[in-house]
Amino acid sequence: MAQLITQNLFKEGYKMHIKVKKQDLLDALSKIQGITEKRNIVEILSHFLLVVEEGSATIFATDNETAVRVPLNAEIFETGRICIPAKTFREIVKELDNEDIELKLDEKRINIQSGKSKFRLAVLNASDFPLWIEPTETKILALSRDALLTAIEKTIYAAGKADTRYVLNGLLFHIEKDTINFVATDGYRLAHVKFSAESGMEESFMIFSQKAVSELKKLLSDTDAESISLKIAKTHILCEIDGIKFLTRLVEGSYPDYKAVIPVNNDKIAVIDRRSFINSLKRVSILSREHFNTVSLDFNKNSLVISSSAPELGEAKDEIEIEYQGEPLNIVFNANYLIDALEHAMSGKVKIAMSDSDKAIYITDVESDSFLYECIVMPVRL
Repeated sequence: MAQLITQNLFKEGYKMHIKVKKQDLLDALSKIQGITEKRNIVEILSHFLLVVEEGSATIFATDNETAVRVPLNAEIFETGRICIPAKTFREIVKELDNEDIELKLDEKRINIQSGKSKFRLAVLNASDFPLWIEPTETKILALSRDALLTAIEKTIYAAGKADTRYVLNGLLFHIEKDTINFVATDGYRLAHVKFSAESGMEESFMIFSQKAVSELKKLLSDTDAESISLKIAKTHILCEIDGIKFLTRLVEGSYPDYKAVIPVNNDKIAVIDRRSFINSLKRVSILSREHFNTVSLDFNKNSLVISSSAPELGEAKDEIEIEYQGEPLNIVFNANYLIDALEHAMSGKVKIAMSDSDKAIYITDVESDSFLYECIVMPVRL
């Protein structure tokens, strides 16, 4: 991580000694679990740094892209700092029966004692852990917690998983004068959420890594705060939630022009009950799961026929009522892509706009208040 650098500034030899409550410790460890349990080539990154100073204890974790700083409630007897293997330590703490846990550093071992249970765990030098350095020259953007969480939840599913075009594995954060946009795409589908917000900033395009967004989503889900403040620097974003500091490096690169790929001239329009459509897709796709999960959609004046087939299993067909304007159309999709798009819509009915059997379709809510949700899904070419 550009702002997290290793320097030999931490004094060794402290006899660190604290007492903590089991639940407080588990709560703090849960905030760093997604970062430390990633497979890391560098051993130190599978550890967390415990820093105990006069009057405070803090846990740090990083994967060199994202870093989290979590305060820990503790009774402090001696100060110090050390790196503790996160996964093993968490497993030990989970299995302890006593509520009170004592941690005491002694000769490169952390002694863990709770009731009659005792562990001695090997640790690493604090001086090897990347330093936490907060970005300077930041711009501050305040956003509604609910709006930010909703935007993430409604788009992250469409991000790439291991695309060689690495920017597609992240999410675009597009700030305009009075709107905020979140976008994700894997090249086969695209999800976009837009909501109103007075940013007070010039137009900006930033790309978050998918992992960073997932960790931020967890923090947002656990807080009751109504507003979240983002400190935006050239290469990093920092936010503080309930005393927890979350710092992530932005992904370098240019994101595709998402507005250019959203179709605007589709002339075939269907209005469909969202839940009925999802249920039908799930039923019919049972037979095609081993064959790319494809389903065939036949749009007609008042009905949508959904079908699938597998030579060794048989055929499936279902029909639901719809409102439809346009010529009859047959189009084939990966059922999971359609289900994902529909599951993340917000209204009871969705509008689907189409043009031809080999062109992307456009899905959005029939009714929406403060959010615009839209998704583009590419058909399967047989």
